[in-house]
Amino acid sequence: MSNNTLAHFVSRLESAGELTRVKEFVSPRLEMTEITDRIVKNNGKALLFENNGTAFPVLINAFGSEKRMSMALGLKNLDEGGAEIDSLLKKLLSSEKRFVDKLKILPTLQKLSSWMPRVIRGKGSCQEVVMTNPDLSKLPVLTCWPGDGGPFITLPVVHTKDPETGIRNVGMYRMQVFDSESTGMHWHLHKGSAHHFLKYKDRNERMPIAVTLGGDPIYTYVATAPLPENLDEYLFAGFLRKKKVELVKCLTNNLAIPADADFVLEGYIDPGENLFREGPFGDHTGFYSLADYFPRFHITCITHRRNAIYPATIVGIPPMEDGWIGKATERIFLLLLRNTLMQELVDMDMPVEGVFHNLALISMEKSFPGQGLKVMNTLWGAGQMMFNKVMIILDKDINVHNYAEVAKVVCGNVDPAQDIHFIKGVVDILDHSSRQYAFGSKMGIDATKKLFSEVQKSQQNNEKPLVDISYLKKEFPEIDKINDSLASQGISVLIIAVNKSRPGQINEISRKSVQQNGIKGFKFILFLDSNVDIFNIHDVVWVCGNNIDPMRDCFFVKVNEIVYPTLFIDGTKKNLKVDQFEREWPNVIIMDDETINKVNEKWPVLGLGDFIPSPSLKYRSLVINNGSVTKQNEVI
Repeated sequence: MSNNTLAHFVSRLESAGELTRVKEFVSPRLEMTEITDRIVKNNGKALLFENNGTAFPVLINAFGSEKRMSMALGLKNLDEGGAEIDSLLKKLLSSEKRFVDKLKILPTLQKLSSWMPRVIRGKGSCQEVVMTNPDLSKLPVLTCWPGDGGPFITLPVVHTKDPETGIRNVGMYRMQVFDSESTGMHWHLHKGSAHHFLKYKDRNERMPIAVTLGGDPIYTYVATAPLPENLDEYLFAGFLRKKKVELVKCLTNNLAIPADADFVLEGYIDPGENLFREGPFGDHTGFYSLADYFPRFHITCITHRRNAIYPATIVGIPPMEDGWIGKATERIFLLLLRNTLMQELVDMDMPVEGVFHNLALISMEKSFPGQGLKVMNTLWGAGQMMFNKVMIILDKDINVHNYAEVAKVVCGNVDPAQDIHFIKGVVDILDHSSRQYAFGSKMGIDATKKLFSEVQKSQQNNEKPLVDISYLKKEFPEIDKINDSLASQGISVLIIAVNKSRPGQINEISRKSVQQNGIKGFKFILFLDSNVDIFNIHDVVWVCGNNIDPMRDCFFVKVNEIVYPTLFIDGTKKNLKVDQFEREWPNVIIMDDETINKVNEKWPVLGLGDFIPSPSLKYRSLVINNGSVTKQNEVI
């Protein structure tokens, strides 16, 4: 069932028992974030904050479960969308030769044409109210985290148009509110609207922009979807909801926007204007993305529906609401990748701890030597998969959604010295561990069963993993904790927490430990800072994935001039003094004590059930100092 408006979606959520109305006053400054963080991390409902100091209620966590994400897309479940794409592609790509068989696809083409977006005459419901003087302060824009540079619009659907081809792009880029009539426009250099911006700059022309908020929740999703270039996002929305998107013209520029949106911010970017300092922002990696320079969006008009609802989200340490948006993309686009890029692809999973781009688990049907490498390289060249940092390739019979099973298979099938591959390439601009902005390295792990021609002479041994904890702590006083519990589960991974204080320290511990038989038989050994809970695997994967640049931080050591078959991984924080790391290192995102205490006091009257403590309390030890940036000379 599709959603007609955001209000309709809210009504459906409430009828399904998936929404809580919060009638007590809650401030958009930090308080909404703190409440939502507690609810999201405990699998709670969507929230509608009705009393926030403005005329508009705030809807948040609307996508925060598989059920609600499916409801937003008008699907029974997330796999249904992928199955529909698979069916459509099979019909369109049919190789039928007989004319009578080709005629069978005509109904499909007719359906496709009926989903095409259409510009209608007149005004839309999104233009029922026109602000004579645009004023963003009248909207309940959230200041999400204490280190943020200001309030941010977090679910904007940004419309731009290629000045040469006229092709529309619909994307989602956070927008920091600078004043009542302007915001930042944080589009990454790899995104479609950023490419449009460069064209306007070359032409020395103002770039028209339209930003919508709300409307059918499917608009929010398609703005995030990794669609092929030049495929209209509103055609995709029409396909998913089985009816076309009706658009209307903006009042102050020539762009078209959904008629049923809740809010419209119209305006422009002047490419001749200096870029503006934007950020920091508590981002989906669980770390702050630091201040940088981006275009300034000037607002010429704000319109909205009567009784409009303001949609928002928060991001931070996973799990968060955006994880379900990522899961929808994973399931919907799986079969598209299989049909257009690689028939051997069976399944994929992007764990929430991997924050979309740090970790991907891929299963494939293998039939020839080197096919695992072929799949790695194909995916690293496919759209937003180019941002992936660590990819693990598995055989078709492995359940990629069962992480314990995956870990056992990796440790059973992988010879670290031969089956792990490194390349340099594009990384997400939010990757704080690479030495260069947006450019770093990737690691591919081929955990498939090896065919005869893939097996080489190896130094690998299959001895039982053993670690002499008392010896290691005596020999290396800087070792704080050791977690060897995974070995008893058939997972050959050792995790060590260390107080790092000098150059080459991690390598030295690694080399001496194996030379002196303090460690035997482990295939993977991870080092993390002493303030990380190494007995919480969720935290280990999240922190390590964010903190490594694989070619720099993954290494082997030699014993008697022979490469020891264990991969050592340095997942510690990097700094200038110890690691010669020159970029700023961001802080982990947590809430401040004042806001936590305010929410604690309000909780009994919020109508949210039993008290939930702040998730930030668990992560206080990971914060090096106050603010969004750690001190470069700080040693943990």
